[in-house]
Amino acid sequence: MKNRPKIRLYVDHPLGEAQSVPVSRDHANYLFNVMRLGVGAKVALFNGTDGEWRAEVAAKGKRGGVLLCTGQSAPQRMPPDLWLLFAPIKKARTDFIVEKAAELGAARILPVRTDYTNSDRIRQDKLQAHAMEAAEQCGGTYVPPVSEIRSLAEVLDGWDESRVLVFADETTAADAATSADAASDEPATSAPLSRAPAPAAILIGPEGGFSEAERARLRALPFVHVISLGPRILRADTAAVAALTLWQEHQGDWK
Repeated sequence: MKNRPKIRLYVDHPLGEAQSVPVSRDHANYLFNVMRLGVGAKVALFNGTDGEWRAEVAAKGKRGGVLLCTGQSAPQRMPPDLWLLFAPIKKARTDFIVEKAAELGAARILPVRTDYTNSDRIRQDKLQAHAMEAAEQCGGTYVPPVSEIRSLAEVLDGWDESRVLVFADETTAADAATSADAASDEPATSAPLSRAPAPAAILIGPEGGFSEAERARLRALPFVHVISLGPRILRADTAAVAALTLWQEHQGDWK
């Protein structure tokens, strides 16, 4: 966007014409100590609901300050109603999944604990911060909420069947490698993403894949669409990016 300030910040505060926005201690350190901004400097602000606003530094201090909204630079843009469910893996790669999900337009991010999940714990606050930073960098006006980790079984027990669950099953890679157009014994295996309109969710497993019990349950559920991500078994972080990209191409706001 022409003349957009280089610095974009997510703020937990209402935005509007002539609205003053207090600067948090962390933001004050970044704006005034790291970026060396002075009074009158321009920034862009968004809060996930009011679009993006141009603002300028009205007051600065070591531990805080004030920004003043001067005009809206972009309307609020909500992503498609697409969730990403994934089993946490190694820390840096889990961070990567959350960042890319935010960039690619996921509306909600849900870590799930599967039978072979590499890590039973996450830092939900840290992952939420990664989603926020990704939205700041990519020009988005929405930050997807990152849920606390729950078991896959618990999530499935409470599932709203109006939402399609796209199950990326790594075992379908062998079928795809054998023949690009081979027919599966199970019709759901090759269900294309074009059959999974919003509201939808994508499920990506851990490095060890899904257990046989999990796979059997998922395939038996009427709201599940099983897909292949090609002839090669992808790493979990690669699979998440690939599936989100394919869904956005077929059903999302990239069209």
